[in-house]
Amino acid sequence: MGCVVDYGEVQGLVRYGHARMTEACYFLVKIRSAFAARAWLARAPIMSAVELGHPPQTALQIAFTCPGLDALEVPRKVILGFSLEFRSGMAADQNRSTRLGDVDANSPSYWKWGTGARLPHAVVMLFAEPGLLSQWTQTVTGDLWKAAFEEIDCLPTSDLGGREPFGFVDGISQPEIDWDQLRKVTVNCYERTFSNIVSLGEFVLGYANEYGRYTDRPLLDTRDRGSSELPPACDDPGRRDFGRNGTYLVVRQLEQDVRGFWQFLDRAVKSDAQERRMLAGLMVGRALEDGSPLAPLSPELIAGIGQQSNDRELNRFTYDLDSAGIHCPFGAHIRRANPRNADIQGAPRGLLATLLRTLGFGDKNIRYDLVASTRFHRILRRGREYGPKLTPDEALAPPQQNEPNRGLQFVAINANIQRQFEFVQNAWLMRTKFDGLTEESDPLLGNRTPIAGCPLTNTFSIPQRGTVRRRITGVPRFVTVQGGSYFFMPGLSALRYLTKIGS
Repeated sequence: MGCVVDYGEVQGLVRYGHARMTEACYFLVKIRSAFAARAWLARAPIMSAVELGHPPQTALQIAFTCPGLDALEVPRKVILGFSLEFRSGMAADQNRSTRLGDVDANSPSYWKWGTGARLPHAVVMLFAEPGLLSQWTQTVTGDLWKAAFEEIDCLPTSDLGGREPFGFVDGISQPEIDWDQLRKVTVNCYERTFSNIVSLGEFVLGYANEYGRYTDRPLLDTRDRGSSELPPACDDPGRRDFGRNGTYLVVRQLEQDVRGFWQFLDRAVKSDAQERRMLAGLMVGRALEDGSPLAPLSPELIAGIGQQSNDRELNRFTYDLDSAGIHCPFGAHIRRANPRNADIQGAPRGLLATLLRTLGFGDKNIRYDLVASTRFHRILRRGREYGPKLTPDEALAPPQQNEPNRGLQFVAINANIQRQFEFVQNAWLMRTKFDGLTEESDPLLGNRTPIAGCPLTNTFSIPQRGTVRRRITGVPRFVTVQGGSYFFMPGLSALRYLTKIGS
């Protein structure tokens, strides 16, 4: 069972990051008129994932919140087919905010958008090659746009030359999607080694995921009005699939205190420039200069890289050669965000070794059982930085008057919000007990708010060979959430269905 992917039915952002289009902005809008919005959508040049002979100069992508689908008059039956997380929203209640770390200064009550009257119905994402964004924006936002939408905000982006605002190389670590669906997994399939290739259904609805199953999504009966616009469900051919070729977008505006980050590090190392850069690298898990991982590479990988390294090669590493966290600390950002482990950790070789590890025997390294298998919790990042560049050395100076904001318009693609984004955010980034640690959360994203049973969450520990670990204390909050929402990015057939509602 299964279906071949039609790239013409998938929005292009899922397959491509639009890296050539270095100018971008994200319009957050409310639907003013459902009729006008459907008319605008019918004419909108939504970019698909089809590979073109010549790279396009502009692109438009669109995704909707649950209230947005309701405003478009989508039948309730369809809306109820979406996940509870999507339907309730990112800022739905205190429990979800606590799990995501959105408390105190990160609380939705302080957000610039994403709640109340500023909860968007849709995000319209515009991308363009240098010098073309202004003209492209004017083309898209004409009279019909004004009749259809009320603009809440337009999130800007910046081109920082492939680096995020703190100064580190960005976008290196990304999963490779198995578009050809050659990866064979089942609910009882166990991975002995980490693989960066992930099943298509982890990112695109309507296809098999890492369990060999299909994520729940809205399915319609053939007699339902408008269902003929939709493709059949791969796992239930007698029904029509509104979710197929679509995905969920997690959008969060993360403001980064670049000066605060580098000035704290400067104080921690008593203004030693080399030590400052090394400590920053330990917190991130990669070298500031070129983004190379601090975890030691295997001899095979080193031989394969040779003199010409690239992002894909530098992403092919695990922490198997750094089980004590000497090179890359357990709490480093990249180690938390992607532990690079497998179902049966310790990389056992042979059937007997695998059986022993499965039964809990063999390697006694207790850390192998402290972190959940990575392959079920991957996300695909498609975010962009915003604000002007500030080098690490420039950041040591006092702030200027009316200092511009800097940060990341975080965009993640996943097919299961709870199991992917929310799990990573809660269990790995914000959790103080990650991988046996205590009193610390993610050194970059952590909110430092005390929690029950753990009054201190503002430390960063660095294991030392042959002696006690080094502890950096008093780590402040460097990132503040300014807004966020969960969106559904429909496939192109679902978009056509939306344009014909009520006709």
